[in-house]
Order: sequence, then structure tokens, then C-alpha cells
Amino acid sequence: MTQPPTIDDIRAAAQRIEGAVIHTPMLMSRTFSEIIGAEVWLKFENLQFTGAYKERGALNKLLQLTDDERARGVIAASAGNHAQAVAYHGKRLGIPVTIVMPSATPTVKVSQTAGHGARVILDGAMFDDAHAKACELAAKDGHVFVHPFDDPQVIAGQGTIALEMLEAVPDLDTLVIPVGGGGLMSGMGIAARALKPDIGLIGVEAELYPSMKCAIEGCNLPLGGDTLAEGIAVKQPGELTSRILGELVEEIALVAERDIERAVAMLVAIEKSVVEGAGAAGLAAMLGDPKRFAGRKVATVLCGGNIDTHLLANVLVRDLVRSGRIARLRIAAQDRPGALAAITAKFEAAGVNIIEINHSRIFTRLPAKDTVIEVESEARDPRAMEDVIERLESAGFHVERASLD
Repeated sequence: MTQPPTIDDIRAAAQRIEGAVIHTPMLMSRTFSEIIGAEVWLKFENLQFTGAYKERGALNKLLQLTDDERARGVIAASAGNHAQAVAYHGKRLGIPVTIVMPSATPTVKVSQTAGHGARVILDGAMFDDAHAKACELAAKDGHVFVHPFDDPQVIAGQGTIALEMLEAVPDLDTLVIPVGGGGLMSGMGIAARALKPDIGLIGVEAELYPSMKCAIEGCNLPLGGDTLAEGIAVKQPGELTSRILGELVEEIALVAERDIERAVAMLVAIEKSVVEGAGAAGLAAMLGDPKRFAGRKVATVLCGGNIDTHLLANVLVRDLVRSGRIARLRIAAQDRPGALAAITAKFEAAGVNIIEINHSRIFTRLPAKDTVIEVESEARDPRAMEDVIERLESAGFHVERASLD
């Protein structure tokens, strides 16, 4: 049975990777502290060169290969951060790298990985298919397989984050850590408990992918769906990591998509930092249940920042909709001259900007002489949007507001 790394292994990993990965900032967020009612600290692992913490574990693994293993090269299966970490540090160290990615992996991720010098093979519809292909090629071609999470050397590398966090803020009482396969929390949990045995350890999974929670607690929850936190959307957690977390964690909390979106948007607005869905999961758990963390000195890891720019734009706009600053209003009106002018006058009076207008005369249940006018608009604050709705209804218009939920 594979044994977990020890605190000495993690300390050795920290020395091994020193200077080759960024000692990322650990900062207290005054604004999030006020919102949550706790002293909230953030570890900015999204500032690593490849945009994620995965470099730590990958590099620790690569640096311990024998000369023969280096010559044979390494192989990994990943559609994201692990692929780039192995490719980047493999190139630095002169180790041939092969990465197997699912066929549907976005072109930008394929090109970024290939740009680090890796040979990229597209195979299979899902990560599990790519993983099976990578294992097959490792056995066939003699490559060393670098597992994204279920490897003691990889786990030890990820644990170096906790060393840095507790060195910066020794009196932290709680760590809130995103969990996918479990490598990050396993390494951090081992390190944190060795340094501070009474520290609280709370793992966080996306509500749609509660695989580690079920592995530890023996529950049977639905699994699957499109999540913004694809970096922790793991169907089968590691065998080693499940054993480690079963002994260490206080709880695995589940976070809803809405809270993940909110956390990503708020990190841009408040901390001026781009964080992917998986990287924002810890903060999302705090925002979703602030009473649980009230009065604590709590920290989380912003473990990655690799989010598609178009997806980020959608998240930011959706957050404006939820906050009440952007709205789509369906306004029923008589189809006669002056109706549109009367409606737009109400927007002007309320100081609300019109982004787009669309008439619907055919696909509506209203009488043939009536029309539905859809107005997408933006206000300086939610109250201004409420004001324009009140003005329209006072003038006799029926108004419906589109909702995301």
C-alpha cells in the first residue's frame, strides 16, 4: 500500500523546488473579511507562471526522477493545469513530455501545452479515456506516468503551500481548500496538522461533483453536469488521497454554481485578480455560509487563474444581472405610434441606460394589436432599476423581469 508523504517529505519538497516556483503572496482581504465577518486571508497561487499551484507537485516529482527515467520521458493525462505544469517544468529540465488530452479540449489549452514543448495526443471523449490512453502508452513506451494527484511526491509538492501560509500567518485557525482529486488538500492537510494539530481543515467540492465527500462519508449523491469549477470536477478521487482526507478533514462542504460565479466575479471586482472557478471554490464556501466562519482567522488558496476570457466575461455580466444593475424587461404595450417613445422616456427619467431593444409582435400571447418590447438595460445601482420598473407600471405598462434563477 502506497504511504502518504510526511512533513519531512513536504519540507524537502519545499527546498527542492525553491526558486523554480513563485513564492506567491499571502494577503488579508479587508473587504472579504467585512463581508464574511471573519479575518480572511488569500493565497494567490493563480500568480504562478502557468497560472496554477500544480507546478509545485509536478516539479517535485520531476526532480526526483533517475537519469534513466528522465531519458525515457514522462507522460500525463490532463486537460488543464496539470498538463501545463508538467510540460513547462519538463522543458526546463530537458525531460521529454507527452500529454494526453480529451479530444474536446479547447484549442487554446492544447496550444498552450504544446507551446511548452510537450507532444500532445488527443484521445477519448472524457478525462477518464485520456487517462486510460496515457497509462497504455506509459506501459508500451516506457514513459514515467505523472499522476495529477494520487502520487506521494506530487502530494508533497502541493503541501508546500501550507508551509508558506503558516509561515506568513502562524495563528490561522482554519484552512478552506478546494478538492478535486484531493492532492492539494492532502498535502496541505498533512503539513498544516504537523505544524498546528488543532487547525480546522474544510474541503470544498462543486455541488455537481461531490465525489470525495461520498468517498469519505459513504454517501451516494448525483454526480455530473457542467460546472464553472471544471478543475475540481473529478468523478473518481484518488485512492491515496481518499485515505489521507478521511483521517484529516473536518468536513467536505459543497458549493452551488451561483456561489462559485459570485466568488469569481467578486475577486475581479475586489481583489483585481482573475481566478478560475475551481480556484474560487474556497471563497465561495465562505460567501455561501458566512455564519460558519464568523470570528475565525481563515485562509483559502486561489489555486488557479486559467479561465477562458469569454467565459469570464459571461460570469461578470451574470453577476451584474444578479446584483440588479443589468436587467432584461419584457414590457407589454399597444402597438401604436408613440408607445416606444413613452417607454424610453421612463428609462431616461430614471437615469437607466438602454443597451438593446427588441420588438416581438408575432411570438406572443398578447392580442394582435399589442406587442412585447424587450429592453436590456444597465443602471448605476439596483435602486435605479427598481425606479424605472415603478415608473413603467405607474404609466400602465405590464412589466416582467427576466431571471437567471
